[in-house]
Amino acid sequence: MTPPPRAARRIDGDFVVVTCEHGGNRIPAEYAIHFRGWQPVLSTHRGFDAGALVMARELGLALRAPVVASTVSRLLVDLNRSLSNPRAWSAATGVLPPDVRRRIARRHYTPYRDRVMALVANAIAAGRRVVHISSHSFTPVLDGDVRTADVGLLYDPARSGEKAFAERWQAAFAAEAPALRVRRNYPYAGRDDGLTSYLRGRFPATRYLGIELEFNQSFALGAAGPWRQLRRSAVATLLKVLR
Repeated sequence: MTPPPRAARRIDGDFVVVTCEHGGNRIPAEYAIHFRGWQPVLSTHRGFDAGALVMARELGLALRAPVVASTVSRLLVDLNRSLSNPRAWSAATGVLPPDVRRRIARRHYTPYRDRVMALVANAIAAGRRVVHISSHSFTPVLDGDVRTADVGLLYDPARSGEKAFAERWQAAFAAEAPALRVRRNYPYAGRDDGLTSYLRGRFPATRYLGIELEFNQSFALGAAGPWRQLRRSAVATLLKVLR
């Protein structure tokens, strides 16, 4: 888990925090035995979100916002799922004894969630509205279906602040980089089980906005130029919306 940089920039009173739940495919040594032969899978979208950590760090640097990121593979435990969700555990860890899974959660899941919760709670207690950007990427093709977007902005449509924020961000992308296909609540629904959904259940809509930034992994895994330009566009458009 990466430590946060210097104090967050104040943008119209908002406190911005950036997270990255699937930043790497690292398996701690004590659990390596359970992942023998898994290296090909760990290197795919099932093991981590390619490029998501780079994007999170660049957003955090531009905004001078705290960044909370994990480089432990989602196949050990998925930090973006509730522990009660069967999909929080992979085929390698879901079969482990309950006490081993509890130890994994205690060492890798709970500290991450607690760090994000503390940042959000402290900012709200200080009278700030929190804008939480969760950095993710998606595979271009899943189960034979080609994803028809370059960028996805996920939010809860029932929370008017999140809806308006996502609409403004989409419009900013259209002005900054009109060739990019930017869609809202695609390729996933913003209300699905995840860290932003968890935090929505604990903080009011007037104080907490949770947006998942999803981008197509074809950028991170492709040529350097388009990938660099996508990151620049994400930074520039987010700054525009926040200001």
